[in-house]
Amino acid sequence: MPFEAIRFDVTDQIATITLHRPERLNSFTEAMHVELRAAMDEVEKPGVARALIITGSGRGFSAGQDLADSAFSLQGADFDVGATLEKNYNPLLARLRALPMPVIAAVNGVAAGAAANLALACDLVFAGRSAYFLQAFAKIGLIPDAGGTYSLPHRVGMARALGLALLAEPLPAEKAAEWGLIWKCVDDDKLMDEVTTLARKLAQGPTRAYALIKQSLYAAADNDFTTQVALEAELQRAAGATADFREGVGAFLEKRAPHFTGR
Repeated sequence: MPFEAIRFDVTDQIATITLHRPERLNSFTEAMHVELRAAMDEVEKPGVARALIITGSGRGFSAGQDLADSAFSLQGADFDVGATLEKNYNPLLARLRALPMPVIAAVNGVAAGAAANLALACDLVFAGRSAYFLQAFAKIGLIPDAGGTYSLPHRVGMARALGLALLAEPLPAEKAAEWGLIWKCVDDDKLMDEVTTLARKLAQGPTRAYALIKQSLYAAADNDFTTQVALEAELQRAAGATADFREGVGAFLEKRAPHFTGR
């Protein structure tokens, strides 16, 4: 389908989704979600991509939900904010988490509301030095959504999660990195170069193992120790059956660089 609210590109098995409504700070609309679903359909096709980058165009990552979008109308007593989460945001977050490849957020400028939490749903989050994260929900009488109530306390602890959610104050990228909310803060002019370099490295790596790493670590938040080590054995068995494992061991023994194929 033709894309207008996003840009979608695949180069060297690196897919890039760019939120592209710069005149509205890349805020989310119903039309953008339709395009995001279509882009994810492409990313999920076998052999298309081995890494995914998500970023924003212009001066910001995204201001979150576009409250002026006609599909987000407050008119009528039957308006249901939760329904927009169930239809659009929650399925997108689930797809990103389950995607069998590394997902990298490149946060430029503001990442507010649902967009901040969309970025935090990615496996690795890079942010430009001028970027900031804003849990803006309390300003309009809502709770953090798009996974925010899960990712915030898991990443930075309850005290900081409550401060971010209740006070709705911007968190600069450098402090977000210090707190462990994101992976790395870099200079603005180096953001996309650094993210692209990393994505290229990951796309040449053992993709199947990366998928299993994601599955195991995300499961750990809800498992007890006995359940988790049993899962480790199950997933390690799957990793050990891959061609990439055999290639990795062979390369180590032969003292050469491995050539991984993602199988």
